[in-house]
Amino acid sequence: MHLEIAVLGGDGIGPEVVAQSLKCLRSVEETFGHTFKFKKALIGAEAIDKKGKPLPEDTLKICKNSDAILFGAIGMPKYDGNPDSKIWPEQGLLKLRKELDLFANIRPVKVFPALIKQSPLNKKLIKDTDLVIYRELSGGIYYGNKSMDSGTNIATDTCSYSEDEISRITHLAFKAAKNRRKKVTLVDKANVLETSRLWRRVVTSIAKSYPEIELETLFIDNAAVQMILNPSQFDVILTDNMFGDILSDQGSVLAGSIGLLPSASVGAEYAMFEPIHGSYPDAKDKNIANPVAAILSAGMLLQHFKLNEEADALVAAVLKSFSKKIVTPDIMGSSKYGTNYVGDFIADNIMEMDDNFNMNDENIDLGKSTII
Repeated sequence: MHLEIAVLGGDGIGPEVVAQSLKCLRSVEETFGHTFKFKKALIGAEAIDKKGKPLPEDTLKICKNSDAILFGAIGMPKYDGNPDSKIWPEQGLLKLRKELDLFANIRPVKVFPALIKQSPLNKKLIKDTDLVIYRELSGGIYYGNKSMDSGTNIATDTCSYSEDEISRITHLAFKAAKNRRKKVTLVDKANVLETSRLWRRVVTSIAKSYPEIELETLFIDNAAVQMILNPSQFDVILTDNMFGDILSDQGSVLAGSIGLLPSASVGAEYAMFEPIHGSYPDAKDKNIANPVAAILSAGMLLQHFKLNEEADALVAAVLKSFSKKIVTPDIMGSSKYGTNYVGDFIADNIMEMDDNFNMNDENIDLGKSTII
């Protein structure tokens, strides 16, 4: 297979962890006989510094002409600390999602048995955690009308949703549940918000078309508590943009590190793959950032194109790095291995995949959560 892949490293540790993804894809390319062509482009703070805008037109063009996008991270403190700024890096990511109509963000959350001790939570509660969050990505409060009256110091952010926006991601979530444990949990705030009431009406109606799937509804505050108290009760979580943003970060606590969780953002035509972590600028160029989330995001890219054997080889190499304790310090504080070494180890072990390696014990089921 030949794939054109846009590479948007972004800010902070983004370029470093994406570089490890590229190593792994090069190994897949060599081992399985594919051809991947990578084209790098600017986004975020670096794009602002060099081109005056967080999403330059040439970056958008490269993305639209590619089969898929690998994304790193975005954001820098010099913009975060200036509330009066009219431009900031995150605008580039939001615009990219909107321009490509990436309406569904898919975030698997699984506790790896080899790393279960890394979680701050009770091991008995989290050991069976295996869920996936379907977050609506192109609507809601992040994209609604915004206003700031400097005279009165009153600010407004509008949250709006249409039935069509809710319907299309709901069908994806229910289809995913058919291949998992056949349960969807809708997370909303229908006791307060009109948008949530619309979500509940639309999702409840669509659920009738999937009689084999159990539909559960939870308010966001209760869902946040239940994710900590009993995360294994969840299978597919369906929710809006802001609630999904919050819950997926909370999910990283279950796994033991935000550096472990990948994601896919998909639409009808385009797809982007990225770790859920931020830019972590304090770790930039220190060779300590965890590349696993970015590497597993590359695995989700392979699954998206139905390269299942290739994705399994990549995941097996990641699991081998866990079993050999070749991980970055955020996983094991005493670890002596850096970003580049971990990336090299995983990439090398894709090429030397052990046919006897047993995937069943720690299979993160990327395919079940990402094939659309």
